[in-house]
Amino acid sequence: MMSDISILQKYSGEVTTELGNILSFWSGKMPDKQNGGFIGRIGGDNQVYPESPKGAVLNSRILWTYSAAYLHDKNSANLELADRAYDYLAKFFIDPQYGGVYWMLDFKGKPVDDTKQIYAQAFALYAIAEYCKTGKRSEALDAARRLYELIESKSYDKTYGGYIDAFTRDWSPVGDSRLSEKDAAAKKTMNTHLHLVEAYANFYLVWPDATLKKRIQQLLENFDKYIIDHGTNHMGLYYDEHWKRSDHIVSYGHDIEASWLLLESAEIIKDATLIKVFKKHAISLADAVLEGIDNDGALFYEKEGAKLNREKHWWPQAEAMVGYLNAYELTKDERYLHKSINCWQFVRKNLLDKKGEWYWGIDESGKPMIKQDKAGPWKCPYHNGRACLEIIKRVQKIAESK
Repeated sequence: MMSDISILQKYSGEVTTELGNILSFWSGKMPDKQNGGFIGRIGGDNQVYPESPKGAVLNSRILWTYSAAYLHDKNSANLELADRAYDYLAKFFIDPQYGGVYWMLDFKGKPVDDTKQIYAQAFALYAIAEYCKTGKRSEALDAARRLYELIESKSYDKTYGGYIDAFTRDWSPVGDSRLSEKDAAAKKTMNTHLHLVEAYANFYLVWPDATLKKRIQQLLENFDKYIIDHGTNHMGLYYDEHWKRSDHIVSYGHDIEASWLLLESAEIIKDATLIKVFKKHAISLADAVLEGIDNDGALFYEKEGAKLNREKHWWPQAEAMVGYLNAYELTKDERYLHKSINCWQFVRKNLLDKKGEWYWGIDESGKPMIKQDKAGPWKCPYHNGRACLEIIKRVQKIAESK
């Protein structure tokens, strides 16, 4: 029988190979050589759509991924892709008049949706902060600080805490705040707050400001007080400005993603009290998500009321790989390690396309969802690329502690 460390080293070796495959797909297929930046969409059948709109989330996640990849391996080709993503973001996505990033551009770089979604601002900040760590563009820190100050001045709710989700181009109140058609309209959402605390924590690593630390603490307290249901150990999704919840949805992928991201944020600011709180939440969230794992090791998408969506999308699998490895690190309970590896084995068997990247997911009949994007506004190298990087980093840390 293999020891835990042998199992982990095998796991790390496999995801190291997969990280190379992911980066190769995006570097080979996505740069838009005609119009700059990156192509907005590749279909699940691998057809390229060069005139598709270009999303802020896609561009930002590419920027984060290649910045993180460069910091991992110091491969100059990864830094070149990060440079390309940063330059396009700075030139086309950032609004020169009102600040912040537009939600969507056409393929030539003209805004087609100039809504200021805080979710998009958060991802731009998260990505620029990672890029700052490469030391390539000295002005990147100023760009990150301007985004942070805009979020604070326009979105922060001084009365009830937390952040309002969306605004018009000039930062006026917006009628429809939804990120997509599947979302509910809400003043405040778990999803925006999760990625905002992630962005602020990453920014804190390059700009350790006292007020920024306070905001990270407040965001974590928002999760503990309002967003994590202490009865079910699942998170709510949609809220009004008073933090009154309006949904009955369990998002398994977000729960397991939050289990490790929130703890990491507390650790970055070195808040001992919050670290203790979110170590407990890391395990309770991971345990609550166990109900969403199928016999094949994969995570179902979500449950609304009693209705289970049995699709198995790419990003919850990536987050489960990290979330359960994190739970193993905290407890040394091998059950969690096997949950992480079983999910990865599902990915290898069912989601990896021989032509590159991961399928969007597997439908309820077990077939690849090829009508969904291979790359697009939501399908980016962030979840799976980050999962590979996290597993490599965590396995190395475990090995060094033995």
